[in-house]
Amino acid sequence: MSKVERLPRRVYEPELARLQAELVKLQEWVRSEGARVVVVFEGRDAAGKGSTIKRVTEYLNPRVARIAALPVPTDRERTQWYFQRYVEHLPAAGEIVLFDRSWYNRAGVEHVMGFCSKQEYTRFLHQCPIFERLLVEDGLLLRKYWFSVSDAEQERRFRSRLATRRAGGSCRRWTWSPSPAGRTTPAPRTRCSCTPTSPRRPGTSWTATTSGARGST
Repeated sequence: MSKVERLPRRVYEPELARLQAELVKLQEWVRSEGARVVVVFEGRDAAGKGSTIKRVTEYLNPRVARIAALPVPTDRERTQWYFQRYVEHLPAAGEIVLFDRSWYNRAGVEHVMGFCSKQEYTRFLHQCPIFERLLVEDGLLLRKYWFSVSDAEQERRFRSRLATRRAGGSCRRWTWSPSPAGRTTPAPRTRCSCTPTSPRRPGTSWTATTSGARGST
């Protein structure tokens, strides 16, 4: 992966402000039109998902835009249809939901770390495009973003977090986990392979972004 140049602050900050203003306009459109918007943020650990979500939602109305970051499933949820607990967080009219990780956990972390069986993984690959097609056909606007980062940069960010933790820093300790899942997350092609990309099914393909500017969660 080629190195991504960091944007100069004099370019980054005005552009961020402009885009955040556009997001406020989008929010008003969603509310006035009664649209339902789902944005999925996926990718490797330390690739910038959390910081991007923070910047996206900074000036949005929390009554319109909310973040869904689901914890580890409960024993009861493990007996349910896999997508069921995500369905409960889908937006109503005039709402935007941003998923900080999503149902794609099964194609990535769960599969790599052995948290699901081969049968469950195969079933997910079959059901995922059907599930997303149903969402889009029902009128939801679905957008998915994959965040990537080079192995070297990811290692640097992990070491920075660990050093902060050892030094007693508390601001970002919650972002660190000893689990190696982030290091072994499959490449985007593994996750995209089960996703329909036909022009007749808008909103189901991925937009990939490589972290090299600001943000590291």
